[in-house]
Amino acid sequence: MPASWKGFLSFGLVSIPIQLSPAARTERISFNQLHKVCHSRLKQPLFCPTCNRNVERNEIEKGYEYEKDQYLLFTEEELEKVEPESARTMEILEFVKLSEIDPLYFDASYYVAPEPAGVKGYRLLMEAMQKSGYAAIAKVTMYNREYVVIVRAREKGLTMHTMFYSSEIRPAAETGTDKTEVKEAERSLAMQLIDSLAAPFQPEKYHDVYQEGLRTLIEAKAKGQDVIVATPAVQAPPVDLMAALKQSLEQKQPHGERKSLLRVVPKGTAERQANAAAPEPPKKSRRKVG
Repeated sequence: MPASWKGFLSFGLVSIPIQLSPAARTERISFNQLHKVCHSRLKQPLFCPTCNRNVERNEIEKGYEYEKDQYLLFTEEELEKVEPESARTMEILEFVKLSEIDPLYFDASYYVAPEPAGVKGYRLLMEAMQKSGYAAIAKVTMYNREYVVIVRAREKGLTMHTMFYSSEIRPAAETGTDKTEVKEAERSLAMQLIDSLAAPFQPEKYHDVYQEGLRTLIEAKAKGQDVIVATPAVQAPPVDLMAALKQSLEQKQPHGERKSLLRVVPKGTAERQANAAAPEPPKKSRRKVG
């Protein structure tokens, strides 16, 4: 995978040449937009309303709108002039305990890999961070933005997480929990329910059921089949909280995700089932005349 950023990780007077690569990627099925009449894939050309024509990529420049329809124009060279030092060097500003950072601040994750000339310094920093239990706060500029980041040591390397600035964190909505009283018996049952569902974290157990459902639908349609969905249980707030907690403890709680409600069937099955489930219209009574 090509590096997202190359530069130096600065640790005091030690500079370690590194490169960053994304640690995760979103897997998502995408659909193309087609013309409903002929089913051709639609294109979105760049159109200039003044010249009344489509524009090629090499005709594009960057502008900042400072007033309505008034723009300041900038070249790539001008924008590169204002890049901070963090565009080339990721300087560690301080070390903090990872437990002190609210996960709300975390954004994207990257693997930090050393260049050949920086392997020794990289290992020294990684082992020191592992032993101390500290994570590093630093800054790096990429994708036209300077990020505050957290660098932490894992078993076999360093990872970096871009973070939101405090000004970007939105205030939480009022929950009203401070005005609600919870009984000790309810609290005790809730703790028992948590204990019954407690398990080691195994991320491989969890899957995107919606994306799997889309794949099932696509494969079924390609084979001329239908997909039917079992009716899920209707969830509603419990009228009696204590009774709901007790019933939850009595039932064997499944660990992990529930099974998919989708089922592939021969084409036309879904329509026949829908027609069978529909109520019959009332029959009109015939009256004898005379």
